[in-house]
Amino acid sequence: MMQPHLSSTIERRLLVNYRVDPEVVARLLPVRMRPRLIHGHALASICMLRLSKVRPTWAPRGVGLRSENAAHRFAVEWDGPDGVETGVYIPRRDTASRVNAAAGGRLFPGDYRLAEFRVHETPDELHIAFDARDGAAQLEVAVALADELSGSKLFTDLNEASAFFQGEANGFSTTRPGSHLDGMALHADTWRMEACRVRSATSSFFDDPNRFPPGTATLDCALVMRNLSVRWEPLPSMALAAN
Repeated sequence: MMQPHLSSTIERRLLVNYRVDPEVVARLLPVRMRPRLIHGHALASICMLRLSKVRPTWAPRGVGLRSENAAHRFAVEWDGPDGVETGVYIPRRDTASRVNAAAGGRLFPGDYRLAEFRVHETPDELHIAFDARDGAAQLEVAVALADELSGSKLFTDLNEASAFFQGEANGFSTTRPGSHLDGMALHADTWRMEACRVRSATSSFFDDPNRFPPGTATLDCALVMRNLSVRWEPLPSMALAAN
């Protein structure tokens, strides 16, 4: 079933990015997808997203949902009818909202697991943690805003990083039947990212040696966006073949 067109405000979108061994990432992707390489590395991220005023595009601005969410994602490419296409593959979504969890796959793309979020936020610092109720995902990250992006081996500067993520508008999420991926495209009238300095980061996903053997997933950088009006356009689902 095609999800509706949605409008919302991204109050905060924190991307914590890892550079990863492409062969390791390839084993975690659906068979139709392959890692998109940046300077020889694959890119994986955790996107911590606080949304507000989430509503169908026809609904008045004064109504809408507000929620804390997190998504584990990989930058990917695949062969489309007109050539190579790019986007992100999202194997797991977590949310603090029971509405999101219940509406995943209908109003929102993919399946959502319920999680407990803890957020402390100032204009210059962010501390976000969550524990999934199914026990399969935990994360805690603390960042401070920085004047420039430094130390990244994926991106030379903030402009390159911002342009890359702006181009990764199409996201495909796992669904419980496992026969297809739900698709959604992000459209923003304005786009502004800020660099962050990571003070600490732990992730049950990226710190798992069975999923990422030692040395194959390295924290690279963090970026944040705030107060962005966006639209979400549903995409045709992507059928999957068994690996």
